[in-house]
Amino acid sequence: MSAVSDRLPVFPWDKLEPYKATAAAHPGGIVDLSVGTPVDPVPELIQKALVAAADSPGYPTVWGTPELRDALTGWVERRLGARDVTHRHVLPVVGSKELVAWLPTQLGLGPGDKVAHPRLAYPTYEVGARLARAEHVVYDDPTELDPAGLKLLWLNSPSNPTGRVLSAAELTRIVAWAREHGVLVFSDECYIELGWEADPVSVLHPDVCGGSYEGIVSVHSLSKRSNLAGYRAAFLAGDPAVLGELLAIRKHGGMMTSAPTQAAVVAALADDTHVREQRERYAARRTALRDALLDHGFRIEHSEASLYLWATRDESCWSTVAHLAELGILVAPGDFYGEAGERFVRVALTASDERVAAAVERLR
Repeated sequence: MSAVSDRLPVFPWDKLEPYKATAAAHPGGIVDLSVGTPVDPVPELIQKALVAAADSPGYPTVWGTPELRDALTGWVERRLGARDVTHRHVLPVVGSKELVAWLPTQLGLGPGDKVAHPRLAYPTYEVGARLARAEHVVYDDPTELDPAGLKLLWLNSPSNPTGRVLSAAELTRIVAWAREHGVLVFSDECYIELGWEADPVSVLHPDVCGGSYEGIVSVHSLSKRSNLAGYRAAFLAGDPAVLGELLAIRKHGGMMTSAPTQAAVVAALADDTHVREQRERYAARRTALRDALLDHGFRIEHSEASLYLWATRDESCWSTVAHLAELGILVAPGDFYGEAGERFVRVALTASDERVAAAVERLR
């Protein structure tokens, strides 16, 4: 019997280990700007909510508590500008990566079906297609795809890794095309609250979807905006027919967010202050790293949003990774995200102020 892992590519981060060792040997220690994992504290009000719900001996529900669903619908309307959002329009998930990896399987896709994602993209979109034995195709403009057999279209704005933001006009055009051809749209909007030189728009905004959620679902995460990567807290919002089917499947699979995490999400979505404070931290780090990279001879493309700088020295990404590792700085090679990234590196903003200052000093 063939192992499921045989369907999957080599885990990319393993290839970075030699460069990590080089960076770690720097006298001043490593500055890890590769993975993009949050390093700042979980806000106290969220920790308190988690602790208060720690005595949770019973099973949580897949759909979440009514309080959680209230928090999700309220945030979607307040932050994304969506209208008439009910509990049927939302669904908590156990972190967004789990959802991305298993969505094609849960949608019943398989051989002969196509899953499309951006040419430069988060690798798990492809992994999800491979796990389902579906075909994965890449695009620069999704409306130029052959819609035959195309069952799932992934959008990602703001983009990981490039930080590119799709305008409301672009999203409107894409949603209209997908509906015309019966293609289900999932829009990964996990970085939507981290716009710097652009104001990201959700596919759920009425200017984009026309007030109808038919055939569209947005994906949201609390990992970056609230430093909750360790909590595994994310959710979906959109077409109730799609979410209802996913809910039924996920009930059978026991894919439920823990009760303490559900309580923490309620607290996190009710408070905007900690999000603003975290944005300010990232903005300062972004400015410092961007200026230092430019002074060092890099060119930065897109990067108008998200937690990364998409940077190049017009050489092989691995040459750039090696060069920076000698300075004790670890970054992600662009080809992790597709062949089109072979001359870029992705530089994460997720390091402490002290480590960012060290990277800036070494670059200069």
